[in-house]
Amino acid sequence: MRLRVEFTTEPFDLDEAPAHAVVAREVIRAAELDAVDVGPFGNTAEGGADQVLGTVDTLLRSVLASGATRVSLQVNVIEEDAK
Repeated sequence: MRLRVEFTTEPFDLDEAPAHAVVAREVIRAAELDAVDVGPFGNTAEGGADQVLGTVDTLLRSVLASGATRVSLQVNVIEEDAK
């Protein structure tokens, strides 16, 4: 099963990236996921279920420990190409 995760962390700071946002970028970029897109107002990545769910666990623990007060998260099952 493949999953897509989309998430944002708060609070926002338009002047410079808060520590929790930097940590989120580091976690998502270090993960073995596909189609990683890191942006100022949201982030997405895709991968196998085990990789995505493991990354979500690491992400939540890391950003909350780094000062995030809210994490908005959505996980969708995506269809794999027919083989």
